[in-house]
Amino acid sequence: MDIKERIEIIKAALSDKKATDINVLDISEKSVISDYFIIASGSNRNQIEAICDNVEEELYKVGVELRNREGRADGGWILLDYDDIIVHIFTDEMREFYDLDHTWRDAKIFK
Repeated sequence: MDIKERIEIIKAALSDKKATDINVLDISEKSVISDYFIIASGSNRNQIEAICDNVEEELYKVGVELRNREGRADGGWILLDYDDIIVHIFTDEMREFYDLDHTWRDAKIFK
């Protein structure tokens, strides 16, 4: 399964749980951390946890294993590390605080 297919699965899993403001940033030319950041928001901690669980479940179904999970929903953010794709799920407040959209503003937007 190529990276674009995995990105589409993640976007669908985020949308299924009503994540908002989903941005997919191609950082492959800007960083060695990963190739893509996917940033999304949830309205509360319960929704963030549900969004996260859904992303993990949908990728697991197609054989993509999670490398690492950091953060906690009660802290307002969760990071899912899939090596070449890192998914950031925030409350609006924490998204504004970390401001990854601005930090990586010169990254290409994945369509």
